[in-house]
Amino acid sequence: MRVLVIGAGNMGMTYAEGMSKSKLLKKRSIMVIDSCSEKLEQLKSSENFEAHKTFEDCVPKADIIFIAVKPYHAEELLKNISPLLNEEQIIISIMAGVTIKAMQDIAGLPKIVRAMPNLPAQIGKGLTSYVATKSVSRIELLAIESLLNTTGKSIKVSNEKFIDASTGISGSGPAYVFYFMQSMMEAALEMGFSQNDSTLLVSQTFSGAVELFNQNNLSPTTWMDRVASKGGTTQAALDSMDDNNINELIKEAAQAAFNRAIELGKTY
Repeated sequence: MRVLVIGAGNMGMTYAEGMSKSKLLKKRSIMVIDSCSEKLEQLKSSENFEAHKTFEDCVPKADIIFIAVKPYHAEELLKNISPLLNEEQIIISIMAGVTIKAMQDIAGLPKIVRAMPNLPAQIGKGLTSYVATKSVSRIELLAIESLLNTTGKSIKVSNEKFIDASTGISGSGPAYVFYFMQSMMEAALEMGFSQNDSTLLVSQTFSGAVELFNQNNLSPTTWMDRVASKGGTTQAALDSMDDNNINELIKEAAQAAFNRAIELGKTY
């Protein structure tokens, strides 16, 4: 099996480097192409990748073509590679908002996977949701899931609606966490803690809470009940959040990201 990654940006190289560790692929089974000559020169020194300058050199050799470019490049890119494609190849796209139908209309391939990763993929803790056309076989899906899991975990969804929905939850989600962390760090600073201490207080609290959640089968509500006691400090904080409707505001924010993903999809 040979994989071509189109786009050597952050996410493209995150997946390229993750897939290079896969047992499914042999050394130098991953080809990478990018318009930046500097990046290609850097890649040439790697024993894990083959760097290519032209589509003619790499597209026909690939079994799986992983597209990791900005959505506004989608139409031009697909038109350029279309004459070089064959019906047995599989396209995996992480281009936000670019629908399967749009890709099929331009590229003409039956086997397309649309995926939505998130930023923690860069440290092997990512979550990628994906959906595939019916032409992708069960065996091919197992291989694709194995490759996606090299950057964390993946979930297969039933239709593209859930790709847009996962954009609002997992795709954009790390930013919501960072937003909450920033607010807590600012609160710590206002209470008199130093910058370093504020950062440690918040980062360790988040990582510890997530680890507790992951190691047990308890719901977030149950954990909140375990931390809070009637009339105590935690309950005062939770009551303040409830009074200010924070729960609904967070859900509205996720819905706003979901709605925007749908809007972007209509442009392709």
